[in-house]
Amino acid sequence: MTTRKTLPPENSRFEGSKVSALPLSPSEDRQWAMMSHFGAILGCIPSAIIFAVYRDRGPFTSQESKEAFNFTFPLTILAIILNVLTLIPGIGWIFAVLTVALWVYMTLMGARAAIQVNKGRPYRYLINLRLMK
Repeated sequence: MTTRKTLPPENSRFEGSKVSALPLSPSEDRQWAMMSHFGAILGCIPSAIIFAVYRDRGPFTSQESKEAFNFTFPLTILAIILNVLTLIPGIGWIFAVLTVALWVYMTLMGARAAIQVNKGRPYRYLINLRLMK
């Protein structure tokens, strides 16, 4: 018994998907910009991911995720250092308290920024390093 292979017709060649994704609608752009600031509760990772995924799809999201990353990146590094310092016997508890205070500050400032961004207003943190331009 022989099997016979059939070739597909020439007009049904496989076509790949588009190279670029569709732009975000204004409401989606505002939503992802807001989420990049709310992500401060988890440090700098959410804003970095949102920037990497949506930077070319929404100008407001690109701008605000950079702002959120620039605010949270140094504080995330500081939180990691403080967490390591909590291992010091005797005075480690001081660094634990500082770590919690830093996390609360980062969360509250991120929520404040997210509320403003959700209204469609750009937000600039009072003290912010401009690491990502």
